[in-house]
Amino acid sequence: MMWPPSLLLLLLLLRRGTQAKPSPDAGPHGQGRVHHAAPLSEAPHDDAHGNFQYDHEAFLGREVAKEFDQLTPEESQARLGRIVDRMDRAGDGDGWVSLAELRSWIAHTQQRHIRDSVSAAWNTYDTDRDGRVGWEELRNATYGHYEPGEEFHDVEDAETYKKMLARDERRFRVADQDGDSMATREELTAFLHPEEFPHMRDIVIAETLEDLDRNKDGYVQVEEYIADLYTAEPGEEEPAWVQTEREQFRDFRDLNKDGKLDGSEVGHWVLPPAQDQPLVEANHLLHESDTDKDGRLSKAEILGNWNMFVGSQATNYGEDLTRHHDEL
Repeated sequence: MMWPPSLLLLLLLLRRGTQAKPSPDAGPHGQGRVHHAAPLSEAPHDDAHGNFQYDHEAFLGREVAKEFDQLTPEESQARLGRIVDRMDRAGDGDGWVSLAELRSWIAHTQQRHIRDSVSAAWNTYDTDRDGRVGWEELRNATYGHYEPGEEFHDVEDAETYKKMLARDERRFRVADQDGDSMATREELTAFLHPEEFPHMRDIVIAETLEDLDRNKDGYVQVEEYIADLYTAEPGEEEPAWVQTEREQFRDFRDLNKDGKLDGSEVGHWVLPPAQDQPLVEANHLLHESDTDKDGRLSKAEILGNWNMFVGSQATNYGEDLTRHHDEL
């Protein structure tokens, strides 16, 4: 039978290869296990020297910030004015931009890459174009119409395949909050990006435990933790970084010092508490732009400090225009 393009098949092939030294916190199939919030911008936060690129990328998102860098100052301010109107309409529509509305906007722009990836997946999975993705659609698009023993002659590969299929179905059922076996766009986002949703936290922890807990005692022992990061070749001396990881396990992962990680400790490791970066940036922009110190921003206040929010050709940060966003 014809197989759809699938990461799964590549993973099964890669599993047979030798394992090179990964970076710390490397996860299954070369993906990191620890879900850190991405920085709002890689640019330095250097307002004191008139460099507002960090603020531009935080407020607009990196790709849209590039677009603004191609605009004249007049065009840039006009588009910023439309964004201000959108921020207020998305909130209470009182004619002012509150801290909460500003934070919500920044968080929204920073999630654009997730929305883009979900849109691409949606087009693949919603095969009957009914505006929902059923489990059967997702399964068939990802795994094909699998029958045990049909595609794999290798028993171990077939077993791995079946486990991955069962695991994806379990995750789908958790993401499907109304239990109708049909995913809305929000539910598909939770399936594809579970680390972004509090109600998916337990499934992320469970999947991590299953990957690492080789003796199936419900815990991650230090050797299981190391085995996820490093596989020694016969006669090979253990690298120094592996000992560093043992110390990390002992000093920072094993919070109750019992020599192993339980589910709570795994959660603290792979889904660590994160600073609310959009709120920090919203507070910063509010503080710098709120000229009358009433704790909110008028459109005039934002446009009066427009070059902190957005760039233009005049800022000398211009880069090639790479993308157009109709939403701005």
